[in-house]
Amino acid sequence: MRKNIAIVFALLLMSLAGFAQIPTAGNVFLGYSLYHGNTGLTDNGNLNGWEGSVEGKIVPWVGMVADVSQQYGTLTNVFTNSPFAFDEHNQVTSYLFGPRVSVPAGKFRPFAHILLGAAHLHESSSFGLVNAETDFADAIGGGVDYHLIPRVALRVQLDDLQTRFHGVREDNTRFSTGLAVSF
Repeated sequence: MRKNIAIVFALLLMSLAGFAQIPTAGNVFLGYSLYHGNTGLTDNGNLNGWEGSVEGKIVPWVGMVADVSQQYGTLTNVFTNSPFAFDEHNQVTSYLFGPRVSVPAGKFRPFAHILLGAAHLHESSSFGLVNAETDFADAIGGGVDYHLIPRVALRVQLDDLQTRFHGVREDNTRFSTGLAVSF
């Protein structure tokens, strides 16, 4: 009996040593972000801003991502072609988390992810009306990293960022590009 326990214990230690050989590196990304969509009470338009993320690898091809982005700009409300039209300054901030799958291929590393979390909207109209709300959000998308020099890559990413501001489901497009630094 003790011999069997010793064998199981030895196999367990060897398997743990094998897991220690898996690189658990990750990357940090920061770059420009373009949000195309609406915020519930405004027409479609573009908001500009930034996106940052941190990815920690669980195994070489799967990582967990924490993603924060903020886009801002002015959109015209739904009464665009009427005397009631007014501009709204919008700021959309998203906080998302989830798995990312990636496979390196030479200088390229294509990836895909599913991120869940929340998005916060802050609207202020040209005549003083202010609205703020936070709702569930998710992003499904992916992109590719192109390695420029060791540990530094150029990232291009495209996501379908779904928000639910004002009780309305909105599928918005978020395009981001910038530098990803591996650690």
